[in-house]
Amino acid sequence: MKHVKGRLDESILVCVYYGLNGERLIRRGHKMATMLDCPLYILSVDSQPLDAFDAEKSSYIEQWKKLSDELEVEKFILQDNEKRPIQKVIAEVAKNYSISQIIVGQSAQSRWEEITKGSFLNVLLKEVPFVDFHIVAVQRPTDDDANETYEKGVRAYLIKEQENFKVAFTCPKYVSIEGIFFKEIGTDFDNGIFKFTYNDKMHEVHISEGYVIDQEKLPAEFLAPLRQ
Repeated sequence: MKHVKGRLDESILVCVYYGLNGERLIRRGHKMATMLDCPLYILSVDSQPLDAFDAEKSSYIEQWKKLSDELEVEKFILQDNEKRPIQKVIAEVAKNYSISQIIVGQSAQSRWEEITKGSFLNVLLKEVPFVDFHIVAVQRPTDDDANETYEKGVRAYLIKEQENFKVAFTCPKYVSIEGIFFKEIGTDFDNGIFKFTYNDKMHEVHISEGYVIDQEKLPAEFLAPLRQ
């Protein structure tokens, strides 16, 4: 049962796009909503229909939905197959849910960075004149944020090699774990994190020089010998 929010005159909307910064923005919004004791909503917009999402997009959506449930977010809103300009969608959602504050991330890898540019921001302010905007520089780490920075995620596979699991980037002919690999920036080796969904839950393991170093985090079914 969700906590009954004390203030209904305030409500926060977090706009997320694909990338590791989405979780950071959601947690930032949750902190603000907790301080104000008000409802929190999460919005993601995509021009493609949901059934056309690739593995990377689907992985992020599942991750954000799970996090929204854990944080007791009022509602996770996915506007897929959306052909309207972003500002129109944000304005509609803000009006429908009586939003008073909007959080948007400023990132070189995010569509939402356009909001920080004068022309787009002016248009958005005209569309949604009744809210306060918070432009968060997500590149700058906070005390609660991880210091590691990763490249854009790519489709990858974990394959069994004797008693270890290694990451591969071409689909193997035998049983494997499919997911998204995020490589650490500035390394020549396959170091980073591997994320995948299993039984509707998001899992994450660390990769060092191509191998899983915390395979105890893998589901038990995968730790049994895999038939090749």
